Amino acid sequence: MEEFFKYLLVGSVAFSVDFSVLYLFTEWVGLHYLISAALGFSSGLVTNYLFSINWVFKYRRMKNIIIEFSIFSLVGIIGLIWNEFFMWFFTHIFLGKYLLAKIPTTILVFLWNFSARKFLLFRRKTI
Repeated sequence: MEEFFKYLLVGSVAFSVDFSVLYLFTEWVGLHYLISAALGFSSGLVTNYLFSINWVFKYRRMKNIIIEFSIFSLVGIIGLIWNEFFMWFFTHIFLGKYLLAKIPTTILVFLWNFSARKFLLFRRKTI
């Protein structure tokens, strides 16, 4: 349970990075919100990984950091696909308000990311 709350805190920091990049690239640079969402998500992914391996999770299943980051990234890529879908879906529900759409999107993708990473990467059994 401690790991979940740490991950929630880290997720909040990663969300801040993600949300800021989404806003800046959409409003200031003029990119389409889905492109900005992908850039923001990727920035949040790197932030999340660095905090996760250094602070959140006590156990790491993988001894090889390249394999570990590859699996972490694969979970993130699946999360990115979910992120893009939910951003599109909720933006249409909220009549084009992509920043409002980011809130339920973040919750759903957060649950996916935590569950998949905990199961695949950060359990006691070492590979």
